[in-house]
Amino acid sequence: MSQATSIKISELAEEDRPREKLLLKGRSALSDAELIAILIGSGTPTVSAVDLSRMILRDVNYDLAALAKMSVKDLMKFKGIGEAKAISIVAAMELGRRRKEQEPQVRFKISSSRDIYDLMKPELYDEVVEHFYLILLSRSNFVIKKQLVSQGGTAATIVDSKIVFKIALEHMSQSIILVHNHPSGNLSPSEQDRRLTERLVKIGRELDLPVLDHVIFGDRGYFSFADEGIL
Repeated sequence: MSQATSIKISELAEEDRPREKLLLKGRSALSDAELIAILIGSGTPTVSAVDLSRMILRDVNYDLAALAKMSVKDLMKFKGIGEAKAISIVAAMELGRRRKEQEPQVRFKISSSRDIYDLMKPELYDEVVEHFYLILLSRSNFVIKKQLVSQGGTAATIVDSKIVFKIALEHMSQSIILVHNHPSGNLSPSEQDRRLTERLVKIGRELDLPVLDHVIFGDRGYFSFADEGIL
């Protein structure tokens, strides 16, 4: 790994020192290399922390996602990066990953059966056994949560109506949507599907917690009880 012509941080103008620059101009004013330089603290006698950070970024084509995949040992291959500095970088990348996981998700509003189908693709596409899900909705039909209720074999899954409405009530849902997949690809509702839907719709009316739809999911399409007028 080549070493670039460098300037020690102590030789930089005050406004160009990463720590001072962050204080003077705010964190958004710093480049990726400057932020990493703050993490590692110092470079080598011949390479500043900023230049060392640039070398690391250049090695991953300036891709922070690739940097986040580097291990402590990977980072220690760079001259001037010892175990402590490598751990600091890895820890910062992990914090960033965790923050991203905890960021509020964009609220998804259900306006049609197609919305339901698209919403459930990540959970049900290519599944080889049946899964039964609840989509819990707010008063304005925004999704509160997708909740797996049960899963079974290739032909059926058992659904307990008490569990269905217990979940809905615990999450203060205003309405619910039922979704299950047919691994066979046959989208026609079975007699069991029809009886279950009828039973849950009836209970929902009694609880003032309406069942808005029951969608049968297939990899190549879907069947909507609401669209077919058989709720």
